[in-house]
Amino acid sequence: MVTHVIGTAGHVDHGKSTLVAALTGIHPDRLKEEQEREMTIDLGFAWLTLPNGESVGIVDVPGHRDFIENMLAGVGGIDAALLVIAADEGIMPQTREHLIILDLLGVERGIVVLSKIDLVDDPEWLDLIESDIRHALQGTTLQNAPIVRVSANTRAGLDILLETLEHLLADTPSRPDLGKPRLPIDRVFSISGFGTVVTGTLIDGCLNLGDEIEILPKGLKGRIRGLQTHKKKTPYAQPGSRTAVNISGIEVKQIQRGDVLTLPGLYQPTQRLDARCRLIPDAHAPLQHNSEVKVFVGSSEVLARVRVLGTEAIHPGEEGWLQLETYSPLVVSRGDRFILRRPSPGETIGGGIVLEPHPQKRYRRFDPQTLEHLSVLSQGTSDKTLLVTLQNAGPLPLSLAAKRAGLTTEEIFRILNDPDGSKHFFALAAVDSPNEEPFLFTLTQWQDLQRKALSIVEHYHHQYPLRIGIPREALRSQLRLSPPLFQAALHQWLRTGMLSEQGQFIAHPHHKVRFNTQQTIQVEHLLRRFAITPYAPPTIRECIELVGQEVFNALIENGTIVAISDEIAFRKTDFQTMVRFVILHLKNHSALSVAEFRDHFQTSRRYALAFLEYMDALGITRRDGDVRILTPQGEKVAQTLTD
Repeated sequence: MVTHVIGTAGHVDHGKSTLVAALTGIHPDRLKEEQEREMTIDLGFAWLTLPNGESVGIVDVPGHRDFIENMLAGVGGIDAALLVIAADEGIMPQTREHLIILDLLGVERGIVVLSKIDLVDDPEWLDLIESDIRHALQGTTLQNAPIVRVSANTRAGLDILLETLEHLLADTPSRPDLGKPRLPIDRVFSISGFGTVVTGTLIDGCLNLGDEIEILPKGLKGRIRGLQTHKKKTPYAQPGSRTAVNISGIEVKQIQRGDVLTLPGLYQPTQRLDARCRLIPDAHAPLQHNSEVKVFVGSSEVLARVRVLGTEAIHPGEEGWLQLETYSPLVVSRGDRFILRRPSPGETIGGGIVLEPHPQKRYRRFDPQTLEHLSVLSQGTSDKTLLVTLQNAGPLPLSLAAKRAGLTTEEIFRILNDPDGSKHFFALAAVDSPNEEPFLFTLTQWQDLQRKALSIVEHYHHQYPLRIGIPREALRSQLRLSPPLFQAALHQWLRTGMLSEQGQFIAHPHHKVRFNTQQTIQVEHLLRRFAITPYAPPTIRECIELVGQEVFNALIENGTIVAISDEIAFRKTDFQTMVRFVILHLKNHSALSVAEFRDHFQTSRRYALAFLEYMDALGITRRDGDVRILTPQGEKVAQTLTD
């Protein structure tokens, strides 16, 4: 089972490709120009079987300085490195640059291969070279790496190298399966009869035969028609394996190195990211704010503008915070390592780690809160990472919070179930279905949202004291919440009694509509007018002239008056009397005419027709020619109006 990928590194002509061929039987130099010049130009790939039976992928990278950027496309996904140094030459400038790159990428496991020992007869010379190597490794991630002497030509030391590699990888954890597979593409080609094939080192999840896939950042959709690892067909590919994917639905010309193959909806391209950066001591100049750099991450290479945060510039040997704004989209995740190079003259100047792949805004460069935010992110603990993610992005559905924070859903549930979790986070259950994922807030965000909701409702009561409450949609709009999130939050507030609900209106639970003395006198006068001619009452326009729009609306909302049209309203008691008459009449007779209704209540045709049309609209009656008949549900509907 393939679980690891190793990469070669070292100066040109130090025997990396020859060593790979001796170990695997596969010569990684596949290009005609490489074979003619006897020099690796682009990435080469091979695999070997260790003594314990484990199959390991190998990425062979160019050693010549002219092809250093091709080298960077191949080392991003490796678990360990073989740093190849020729015994007859020792450490060369390109060796040091490769060592710096491995250090910046955080490659902590490796073996120094002292190659071409057949060209050196003096044992003391080999000891001297090893001493120089140990000195060069000091302070790097490979400072404790074993040194193995080999000759690819005579095969001396190869068995020891394989045993050392087996021991090294036995202590190397397998790449985690986060359920979010991505394959940074380092090679694209076509095979006759099969079509488009891409290769890369799979990370963060598994791919399965038949999966629908997406090529980012272009957003191309296709499907996996075949998977191979080391030219062996497989129904699935695991994280950490060198993987070839045969894709249907996408042409070769549509894909390039640096694109990322993933499943739809898992990742979102970005052109801005927050990062921690370290400048190498040998950089020729400080990294200035607003300077242009090349960013290498995964197999991608993009130009970017640097925003240095918290200081005027990052000097050689120093670390600092950056916000990188790329000229073209990238697909990255929190924790990804990257390398920075100056575009011209070409120079590796530093590298770092992605802290936030989707910052919401440009930061003020010297804002203390921003610097504290980045500091917390760089500490890397799951709970702090989730906290900062939510602080930066706002409340999120659980799965999206996991994706933004670079965590698994299991890790988030562990955080929420921890006793300390309730001190920092609030999980708001969805309403539509108990199986739907919750929305995650920081506790402060949830408390702030509650205070804001109460403030909006109380302000509305102050502004409109005669209204029973604020319309639901108006409250949602002012809170700027999506409908699902608002529905979940409102459900929680109603359940806990923080707010109350009357139809489509939301109110403070202690709010009561109360008329002042003058308004009370006006209402009593209006109701006396209704009592004089209950079935031919004042029109709505006349009512408003007597008591005002707000008081009249309050009478409608509290049920004292029922408006049946834009012009006509009745007292509730009179309205119910008319409804009961209609039901009783239609139960004893087959139909009811406008004239019969008019004559019974000694009203005008205008009021009678308006009322019967309202009964039609409610579904109690149905017009049949010049009469009304009772609908099948009419009596049930009427009962709700007269209770």
